[in-house]
Amino acid sequence: MLYLLLTPLQGLFSFLNIFRYITFRAAMAALTAFLISLIIGPVIIRKLKSLKIGEKIVKNDSITLDQMHQHKKDTPTMGGILILTAITISTVLWADITNRNIIIVLFATLWLGLTGFIDDYLKQIKKRPKGLNAISKLTSQIVLGLILGSILYFDQHSGIRLDLPFVKDISVNLDGFFILFVILVIAGTSNAVNLTDGLDGLAIGIVVMVAIAFSVLCYVSGNIKLSAYLLIPYIKGSGELTVFCASILGAGLGFLWFNCYPATVFMGDVGSLALGGAIGTVALLIKKELLLIFVGGIFVLEALSVILQVASFKLTKKRLFRIAPLHHHFEFLKWPENKVIVRFWIIAALLALLTIVTLKIR
Repeated sequence: MLYLLLTPLQGLFSFLNIFRYITFRAAMAALTAFLISLIIGPVIIRKLKSLKIGEKIVKNDSITLDQMHQHKKDTPTMGGILILTAITISTVLWADITNRNIIIVLFATLWLGLTGFIDDYLKQIKKRPKGLNAISKLTSQIVLGLILGSILYFDQHSGIRLDLPFVKDISVNLDGFFILFVILVIAGTSNAVNLTDGLDGLAIGIVVMVAIAFSVLCYVSGNIKLSAYLLIPYIKGSGELTVFCASILGAGLGFLWFNCYPATVFMGDVGSLALGGAIGTVALLIKKELLLIFVGGIFVLEALSVILQVASFKLTKKRLFRIAPLHHHFEFLKWPENKVIVRFWIIAALLALLTIVTLKIR
């Protein structure tokens, strides 16, 4: 909004020329989202407490796990509302809101945010322990995937080729499988972040590192000179997604202020599903889908641990891990919660660096 309002005035006030630069607007978006989170965070937390919207510990998945997490009982949840508010306001203020990519990514983020909100609402207000059933959640993700897949498939500027990391001038033509691929990316990323959100600050800390990496990827993908130099596809208009990713960074750090160990608020599904979908959508828009495996390596491992655990038990009646997802496995190995969190953050930071390095390895 500020971009659209102020850039036409740069002829009268030369200092407004700074609003043309994505790097400046991205930095301001991150700062704005962070400050919004800090300012309205306490207000939202107090409101959640007054409504008695708190974490329910007895989930009947594991008695031992329930006992380990008893101290988290009644901690306010649905804090993802804070994250989405900060991201949306910051993006609208500092990004070009007429940009196609910004419209798409905001739509996808808020779509899954609404899905998560309904799930949390049913759990917390309507007292339905399971919230939305798995089929309803998956249906929402599939419908969103169909919408995004159709837009990208029929967009003459996007194409349907899958860019391969580490190699140049080689890509895979997905053709008729493209829409199915988009559905898998959206469902996979949103559910993976949701599964990772089980310890104080774990998921949001990793999301922050992913946002930093994708800020770089979006910037170079939208810069015709840098993309040519690095031998990666140039995606017209994708540079604006740098501002969106910076908003995630700022909002994530602001939320982490309250969510770090010991947490005073949890994000809930309204936050985890939305953030996962946002990451997946950005990857699709800049054609860096396969890099999700690297930059979101922790999310991938968390999701795989659940899949492998279920498959192993059904086939052999034996469990590969003490418990799944993976972060709880390490808790069962007597790692303190904060040690699990920080070590996972360290790995996520290294994976983010590896992802950025892939730009030069061609």
